[in-house]
Amino acid sequence: MIKYHKNIVITASLLAMLAIALGAFGAHGLKPLISADSLAVFQTGVTYQMYHALALLALALIPGLGIQKVRIVFRVFVLGIFLFCGSLYILALKSVLPFSVSFLAPVTPIGGLLLISGWALLTYSVVKMK
Repeated sequence: MIKYHKNIVITASLLAMLAIALGAFGAHGLKPLISADSLAVFQTGVTYQMYHALALLALALIPGLGIQKVRIVFRVFVLGIFLFCGSLYILALKSVLPFSVSFLAPVTPIGGLLLISGWALLTYSVVKMK
């Protein structure tokens, strides 16, 4: 396994582990503290994080995909995960945080666009594979 692919698998595994921990925290720890709507927002972050952790695992295992393409898709996905999911986690907690997080509202769609872009780049890269 190429070292870079190994790093992707490690990152994907850590993101998946974190998604499971955050999901459990949301279901058990946050349920009494935040509204059902906020809990649904938090769960959306967990779901998308897990989907993209699994996508990163798949990315590392696609044979013949050039390392440069793998690097770009990896970076776009990871940045998208942090911006999209991370902003959802924080926005879901806005009622219990001691400061305003409304400035994060525009970050969520940027993260979503990065996730979509990652999928588009992956699709394009696989279509162009020889």
